[in-house]
Amino acid sequence: MKATRREMLKTTGALGTLVSLGIVTAEQAIAAADPRPEFAAKDLAGALQAVGGKGAESDKVKVSAPDIAENGAVVPVGASSELADTTDMWVLVEKNPNPLAAAFMLPAGTVADVDLRVKMGQTSDVYVIVKAGGKLHFAKKETKVTLGGCGG
Repeated sequence: MKATRREMLKTTGALGTLVSLGIVTAEQAIAAADPRPEFAAKDLAGALQAVGGKGAESDKVKVSAPDIAENGAVVPVGASSELADTTDMWVLVEKNPNPLAAAFMLPAGTVADVDLRVKMGQTSDVYVIVKAGGKLHFAKKETKVTLGGCGG
């Protein structure tokens, strides 16, 4: 959908007002004005298609997540890549209503290592997909989500 000039002016004006009043930060306003279509995907296949595919599994891409998460609302996840020229990184949670949890664009010379917290509604595979040297690579890890930390 292409935005018209009038729609852009309305959106920019509204976001500018919210920023000036301190209701939202400039970063939140920029994110709201530039929606990324890959975040709208409702299943893993759609999210993978939006980011360009899954690529080949690689032992140089690492996912760190707990084997059992006691609280699915805040699951610590780490993603890293030892591949040279890593430019993009995506974290996906397979069974979430919107699988794409995070997307990172990494400037040249940046260490490809991020830590974040994701929300998981149920036991699921966590994927990390990286783009390095123009090719996609991935790693995945299953994380079990328990209710009340019962371990089952």
